[in-house]
Amino acid sequence: MSHLRATAARGLRRSGGRGALRRKGASPRGAAPAPAPAPPPSRHLFSDPAEIEALRGHLLAWYDKCKRDLPWRTLAATELDADRRAYAVWVSEIMLQQTQVATVIDYYNRWMQKWPTLQALAQASLEEVNELWAGLGYYSRGKRLQEAARKVVSELAGQMPRTAEDLQKLLPGVGRYTAGAIASISYGQATGVVDGNVIRVLCRMRCIGADSSSPAVVERLWDMANALVDRSRPGDFNQALMELGATVCVPKAPLCGECPLKQHCQAQRRVEKELAFASQKLFGKRAPVSDVEDCGLLAGLWEFPSLPLAQGLQEEKQREVLADHLQAWTGRPVAAGGLRFIGEVVHIFSHIHQTYVVYSLSLDGDVTLDPALSPSRWVTEEEFHASAVSTAMKKVLKAHEKQRGEESSPGKGSKRKRGAKLQGANSTCPGTQLSLRAFLRAPKSP
Repeated sequence: MSHLRATAARGLRRSGGRGALRRKGASPRGAAPAPAPAPPPSRHLFSDPAEIEALRGHLLAWYDKCKRDLPWRTLAATELDADRRAYAVWVSEIMLQQTQVATVIDYYNRWMQKWPTLQALAQASLEEVNELWAGLGYYSRGKRLQEAARKVVSELAGQMPRTAEDLQKLLPGVGRYTAGAIASISYGQATGVVDGNVIRVLCRMRCIGADSSSPAVVERLWDMANALVDRSRPGDFNQALMELGATVCVPKAPLCGECPLKQHCQAQRRVEKELAFASQKLFGKRAPVSDVEDCGLLAGLWEFPSLPLAQGLQEEKQREVLADHLQAWTGRPVAAGGLRFIGEVVHIFSHIHQTYVVYSLSLDGDVTLDPALSPSRWVTEEEFHASAVSTAMKKVLKAHEKQRGEESSPGKGSKRKRGAKLQGANSTCPGTQLSLRAFLRAPKSP
């Protein structure tokens, strides 16, 4: 699939340049403070009870057949004492932080053989703990685990907290994810979990392209995980979701053909649509394909003024289309010749590669944004970084700042060849798709 989207960016000054942002999917407003983010489109959510029930069944059936045989899973399934069961799960979750499963197995077996209960661990010395932990890395994990075990023994009468809320509140070193994992696997509490694997699976299934590290998106993913978790088998469901991300829905080259949830996956449908589009192009046919960025959970996020462009559009025509768009947006004349090409920024989401073609535009005087035309506002660079913006928009601004730095450095040319790629750290492909505009202006004169 090929899309272009143009972005206009205007010169910023380090001391207080201001830029125009607009909210994706927001209702019109003026320069008032930004309202709470609007709910995402339904396609980014699981709202059909029948689909949720089917998804649970497909995932659990796959897990029962394909799950890996891991020692902590065996203990969780066979241990009858709730406290010992929770302890066994807890140790595994702490060890698995920042460490691969294959490495953890031997350490876990040795640990549980030496300290099979909370009471046994509480009586051990820190030197013993560090000695067994040697080679596993991040030694503070073992230290916090023992400290928490001692607290359970001395302050909680040896009984582990029974809910995710209490586990997180009462045990040092236990965060939201670990608490959810212990509570669902050990006690059957119907609470979801969100870790890196789960984030990837959920984002692909609902075609969420926004920055998955932003607090707003993470909170939405927690809501989604809590809505999806199977009420009768919450622990197995959560482990299945994590297992899927670890073995099938992997970061690179996911095994989509083997995925039990492919019929529920919006990203898979997107890929099929792109393949159909590419096939049609071979025969000279063009079918409309919606904007890739609209596949992201971008409602409520801010973006630079942007415009999708037809594939193959020449630069001169791009400038004309962009100038017309900006003229309508600002309510003042914008000459195509005043747009300056910055470069192309590649952003990757799942299977989709987007290209943002970035232009700059300098404006003289004050420009008042009409809220009736677009829900926009001016922001400083500091306000930009504090706003809810996608990773792609951060890359666009970085491209502009890079050129500005080159222009201010003696001995470096200011011209950039058309088509030069300004790729992010995780960009690997030079594909051509979307482009946007950073529309920025200098501060008012004192």
